[in-house]
Amino acid sequence: MNRDNLISAIKAKRSFLCVGLDPDTAKMPKSLCGNLFEFNKRIIDATAPYSVAFKPNLAFYESQGIDGYKAFIDTVAYIRANYLGIFIIADAKRGDIGNTSRMYAESFFGKIGVDAVTVAPYMGEDSIVPFLGYPEKWVIVLGLTSNKGSHDFQLTRDADGTPLFENVMRKSSVWGNDGNMMYVVGATQDSLFADVRRVLPRHFLLVPGVGAQGGSLEEVAKYGMTDECGLLVNSSRGIIHASQDDDFADVARDKAKALQQQMQALLVAHKVI
Repeated sequence: MNRDNLISAIKAKRSFLCVGLDPDTAKMPKSLCGNLFEFNKRIIDATAPYSVAFKPNLAFYESQGIDGYKAFIDTVAYIRANYLGIFIIADAKRGDIGNTSRMYAESFFGKIGVDAVTVAPYMGEDSIVPFLGYPEKWVIVLGLTSNKGSHDFQLTRDADGTPLFENVMRKSSVWGNDGNMMYVVGATQDSLFADVRRVLPRHFLLVPGVGAQGGSLEEVAKYGMTDECGLLVNSSRGIIHASQDDDFADVARDKAKALQQQMQALLVAHKVI
């Protein structure tokens, strides 16, 4: 999916919601017997009208062995077959030496067919560039994350007083462009969104941390939204595990719809639509 397609989807659905498909078997209804794909299928059907993206986190599938990885593959295939125009992100946080990164890129883009994959930039240019060789595919670089430990490294400053996350964003942004690179910026870092936008005025930002982690959608939009939106805001647990009973899909639908309505109001307020 290219940039224009993504922007068109946001405007058409009046939403910039990304639903994180992070199924925790301990929080799924017992009637599903740990069936990840069936759980995902019902969540997807319930929330697709209100979302522009889905983001499976690989840890929740790899932890279940071969059956779990197959559920990931089947989930991507199901979205592709039934919901044309939905942006699919593999939240894999890959990043390794060039030859290994080429294999990761071929796996996610060449074989599985997702639209984007999250990557860790610590190993530098040759660990990221191999992902950029696929037309209309995206690399999503970890920039400023929402976890407590982000302060350990990302906010440390160099001799000029520039925080590490800004140097990472500025350096890595020249390896691609705003049509094939996004950045993860956690919603709990809302006070720093203005700094992020100074470095990355046009890039899309993937924003986790709204909902269960306590991030503010309004603050994210205030400082991070552009005239094209420029945001994909992710909610995982707050939608998919809002109920642990057999009504989980209905409750997920209600949660996704409520977020979409908030997003629509923000898109209007910021004159995106």
